[in-house]
Amino acid sequence: MSRLNLRRLFGAPVLFALLCCAAAFPASADDYTKTRYPVVLVHGLFGFDAIGGVYDYWFGIPQALRDGGATVYVAQVSAANSNEMRGEQLIAQLETLKALHGYTKFNLVGHSQGGPTARYVAAVRPDLIASMTSIGSPHAGSKVADTVGAVLPDGSPLRPLVASFVDAFAALIGTLSGGQSPQDSLAALKALDSAGSARFNARYPQGKPASACGSGAATVGGVRYYSFGGVSNSTNWLDLSDPAMIAGGLLFGGEANDGLVGRCSSHWGQVIRDDYEWNHLDEVNQIAGLRGVFSANPTSVYRAHLNRLKNAGL
Repeated sequence: MSRLNLRRLFGAPVLFALLCCAAAFPASADDYTKTRYPVVLVHGLFGFDAIGGVYDYWFGIPQALRDGGATVYVAQVSAANSNEMRGEQLIAQLETLKALHGYTKFNLVGHSQGGPTARYVAAVRPDLIASMTSIGSPHAGSKVADTVGAVLPDGSPLRPLVASFVDAFAALIGTLSGGQSPQDSLAALKALDSAGSARFNARYPQGKPASACGSGAATVGGVRYYSFGGVSNSTNWLDLSDPAMIAGGLLFGGEANDGLVGRCSSHWGQVIRDDYEWNHLDEVNQIAGLRGVFSANPTSVYRAHLNRLKNAGL
């Protein structure tokens, strides 16, 4: 219907009001995830930003958050290295974004080792960080890492040999995703086992739970700390990663886990939820969005969390 016909139908005053409202509130507007500060997603061990610039580690999540109004960046740090090394790489990227765009702070969201990586940054550069959220992160270490360390102890002739193959694999991931960061799988292993995690937590305790399976301080040094995680192993028979998650889950001796990280180990700061029906890869919507039929949609959970940050003024 033409504007002339609308004018005849509604009259000039009503038409003017309709046009003004349409301009002020476009039908496609969505600011549900529009946080005050940009969001930076930090991948875990053997992670990447996007393979070949096409396949995302955070499958479908960045775009879902941007569709809600968020400014989202995906960090590119070493696929395998210590929390501190990865954290320094992340700080350099945040400083670059700050210089280019004038941002004052960032909301960090880290999966798996991305959680401790983000914690390091929040601890040593709180001036840059508004909030730190971890998903399925082994804050108290992973029994899988403990087992690998026991099978390949210090002094074992196989340890450096296996490490060289793993470093080569991590380097390949970096190359495919356009990164040149150094790889050190043995440093990553020491960062993710129980002993290494305990040492890291002693140096950077901000947000540490008061009890083994409790919550920690929600705000430390002006930085908000959040965490959530999953407790399933096999979630979709079409998902080729499920057998590995099932095998990893067997090492936890009955403790609820996501295949790589125990439920209580994922706790840090304010625990939003620790029992999503996700395995470790479901937590970032992998592989290709396959998950349990009745499980929560990861993209919806991330959207809800950014809305939480938005409502907190972050």
